Amino acid sequence: MRRIAVCPGSFDPVTLGHLDIITRASKLFDKVIVLISRNAGKGEPSFTATERMLMIESVTHDLDNVVIDILDGLLADYVRNVGAIAIVKGLRAVSDFEYEFQMALANKKLYAGAETVFLTTSAENMYLSSSVVKQIASFGGDISHFVPSAILDDITQRITNTDKSFLK
Repeated sequence: MRRIAVCPGSFDPVTLGHLDIITRASKLFDKVIVLISRNAGKGEPSFTATERMLMIESVTHDLDNVVIDILDGLLADYVRNVGAIAIVKGLRAVSDFEYEFQMALANKKLYAGAETVFLTTSAENMYLSSSVVKQIASFGGDISHFVPSAILDDITQRITNTDKSFLK
């Protein structure tokens, strides 16, 4: 039996913190599906789902057991449909845990087979989020220490040349 995990997130854009969690999950499971979803609480994304998928593919191409997909529906239904045994979530702080714990309980209620596995972030990524990356980039700051180099130019170009309404 293959152990499949789903690693959901908005990945808008993917950061080194995301890549760390994905890489570590790829060592724990036979297959990891990085699932791009939309978080209604975060407003309109800076990148389309397809653009985010292409960015993640470009930085995970060396991880043979990682695939990328886009979610249009409930996470619990997706997990059931692909036969996954776990939902992998990264935690940076206690505040992340409260929200993610609620989501884990909701997913478990919707699908009893939806076990959530929490991976704590590496110390160097504790402060890192897509929102932080977008804010720094929007003011012309150097984000090279926060995102994979393969997608740095794509992110910088998009964020510095777009509407700054996501900062509100």
